[in-house]
Amino acid sequence: MTHTDVRAALTDLLLTPGLDLDEAADRHFAPDYRQRTDGEWADRAEFLDHIAHLRTVVADGSVEVHDELTAGDLYADRHTMTVVKTDGTTVRMEVYLFGEFAPDGRFRRIEETTLMLEGTDGDRNLGSAR
Repeated sequence: MTHTDVRAALTDLLLTPGLDLDEAADRHFAPDYRQRTDGEWADRAEFLDHIAHLRTVVADGSVEVHDELTAGDLYADRHTMTVVKTDGTTVRMEVYLFGEFAPDGRFRRIEETTLMLEGTDGDRNLGSAR
């Protein structure tokens, strides 16, 4: 079975202008998807609210995966997300992620911790801002 991965998911969600948010989410996230970022849980609807907000803030960016591991229905990675915001500033975050796949290969659950490498204090909550 083919699984999604964080690079494909983030590219579709944030870095592909014109791709409908629901279509992007359906490609990579199961209907019962949940996510915990820096200790805050969000269900799929709350996660999509977060992504909708980010789409108004992010003008461009990239995802660099440093380490990635898949074992059965489990997924882990360490990646750096760099975004150029619509105001021209740059935010870079290193993310440590553990996830679980649904039987169809989409993410069912992600738990992640973020470490800001570049940005302002106001950017610290970018990983969970709504």
